[in-house]
Amino acid sequence: MLWEIAVSGVTDADWQSLVLDSESPVLVEFWAPWCGPCRMIHPIIDELAKQYAGKLKCYKVNTDESPSVATRYGIRSIPTVIIFKNGEKKDAVIGAVPKSTLTTSIEKFL
Repeated sequence: MLWEIAVSGVTDADWQSLVLDSESPVLVEFWAPWCGPCRMIHPIIDELAKQYAGKLKCYKVNTDESPSVATRYGIRSIPTVIIFKNGEKKDAVIGAVPKSTLTTSIEKFL
């Protein structure tokens, strides 16, 4: 049986501990409930979380609820997916992109 891995939300409050202090690379999707393309990319992020379980942590940031994190990383359009490693922003993919685009980006940092 495959474990259901739900992608957790991150807020301004737990950003440091969950993302920047993480031992493994972290993929973060910046999204908002009113964003159509975000809904298209959600299932892809969920698949990636399962595919890379144990190697990569995946989180979602609701930019409406946690605007300071979004502002800090200059998020201008959503969805934006950012990959962090050792607390640093390593790569960013903007827009609803195919899974292969995100996989290519992830593989560079594992």
